[in-house]
Amino acid sequence: MFAVTHKSVARMLERSLVAASLAIGLALVMAPAAKAGEIIPSLGWTKAPDGNGDAAIQYGIALRGGLVPMVAGEIGLGYRKSEVFNGQVESTQWPVTASVWLKPTPMFYLGGGVGWYNTTLHYPNTPALASYTSQKTGMHLGGGMSLPLVPGIASADLNLRYVYLGTEKSQLPPQNFKADYFTAALGCAIHF
Repeated sequence: MFAVTHKSVARMLERSLVAASLAIGLALVMAPAAKAGEIIPSLGWTKAPDGNGDAAIQYGIALRGGLVPMVAGEIGLGYRKSEVFNGQVESTQWPVTASVWLKPTPMFYLGGGVGWYNTTLHYPNTPALASYTSQKTGMHLGGGMSLPLVPGIASADLNLRYVYLGTEKSQLPPQNFKADYFTAALGCAIHF
């Protein structure tokens, strides 16, 4: 039994390492080809479209670079924590996203992408159901604007997105709930 568990963990770690290496390689190839890349740390606010729960803070970092004229690619990593079911359940999420942005002007962009959303639901008042973790693929649509702060060095980046995750399952009633959310993030794009 231990050998099977060890092999599956080793296989999962190996796949994660290969995926991370490919993402880093793509980012390194993408930035020089575009002659402009950006690292964008950001702070955002998220809210479910149905209005349940308070706005939650989201932290993120992204690597963005030009693919072809007027098109940019982005790989991002985020962290958000919110409360659902009137504060009875804590939801923690680590989204890893890939986006393609159309840039009709250097200042504005719009587009969308896909993401992998690792979500943990923590049930603080029910020891038998301490937590439940799921992985889901989702999509996002949005856009933003980039305003120069220091020309050629840094710019302010405002990004708005709608994230579609569909229905999430819970071990407590209601067992299904809509996991979609809106997010608005403000970041500082550091050019390299």
